[in-house]
Amino acid sequence: MTPSFFEIVQLSNGDYALKRVDDDAAPLVKISFSREAREMMENRDMTVARAMIDAGIEAVSHLNEGLDWEEADSEDFESHAHHTLH
Repeated sequence: MTPSFFEIVQLSNGDYALKRVDDDAAPLVKISFSREAREMMENRDMTVARAMIDAGIEAVSHLNEGLDWEEADSEDFESHAHHTLH
């Protein structure tokens, strides 16, 4: 199986999306911020979107490891390696 590479793109409507580099199919994830949220972030919305996507990937990784989300606390997540998405 060929490994997939992902990218975060900004869509024409200003939303952010995670998609496969070699695939024109619908994005895997879309993030949309309200005008108020964008103003509060002061032009750092891409950084926040990237952090949100990274957290989602880490969450899926924990689910795949069999972590019980109902009993997990923040220390459980800090002890695992972080994944970097570019």
